[in-house]
Amino acid sequence: MARRERTRHLIELGGLVQKAGLVELADDDRATLYGAMLDLAARAREDGNMLALWKRRGKRAFDAETASTEPET
Repeated sequence: MARRERTRHLIELGGLVQKAGLVELADDDRATLYGAMLDLAARAREDGNMLALWKRRGKRAFDAETASTEPET
């Protein structure tokens, strides 16, 4: 059961990379994607506000996506 949950979690994370447009931007190059993520992690460690900024941006994007896919009544 734990293995299935971990697999689902990893698939969801990969979906976020795809949804953010990073796969196309990096031309599906895993080394480029990994390097970018390492850079993001380093920036977040240096700037304590970075995670909060990213969280706000992500929530707004999720909210906008939800609003655009909800059927009109």
